[in-house]
Amino acid sequence: MALREENLDGASGGSKMITDAQAEDAFRTILKWIGEDANRDGLIETPDRLVRAYREYFAGYEEDPHEVLRKTFSEVDGYDEMIVLRGVTFESHCEHHIAPIIGRVWIGYIPDKRVVGISKLARVVEIFSKRLQIQERLTAQIANAIEEILKPCGVAVVVKAAHHCMIDRGVRKRGADLVTSRMLGVFRDQAQTRQEFLSLVNSDSHE
Repeated sequence: MALREENLDGASGGSKMITDAQAEDAFRTILKWIGEDANRDGLIETPDRLVRAYREYFAGYEEDPHEVLRKTFSEVDGYDEMIVLRGVTFESHCEHHIAPIIGRVWIGYIPDKRVVGISKLARVVEIFSKRLQIQERLTAQIANAIEEILKPCGVAVVVKAAHHCMIDRGVRKRGADLVTSRMLGVFRDQAQTRQEFLSLVNSDSHE
């Protein structure tokens, strides 16, 4: 299997193809660089395993979250109150050290005639998280995609995550998490609506 080189936003960066064999060679070089014998029994198949693992870690480049959200439903009997999906777990990797980012996402929106299946919201989180990320961009991408496709009255997204780039290296601080949010539409403009959503986020966080 060959993978097309892509920019960080998932757009194609050209026609050059990177094969599995080339990726395996790159991992083999890294093993040698750290001082290992890439040909010993315990490591001989590691480059192949790493290629398969990285394909899973970064599967989000192969999917379009906007397409996931396009199937909506209008038979909601006029429902126009807040919809909140709480605590969607995710695993991503930071673009600076390719270290794990592990956290949860809370998504709220107020529909304007159309709603989307809740599994589709979780799928959007999965697609964007399965890319090299920084948490701030991940938060914005989730909110922006929902806003662009559903065109609701408002969208709110909160992300809370632990970053292993500061747990396993550098300052080595455990127990700290980063919280980011993006509020659009009525969630940005109306303090009461925003507070209602945040109260649901905080109550779920303490359960």
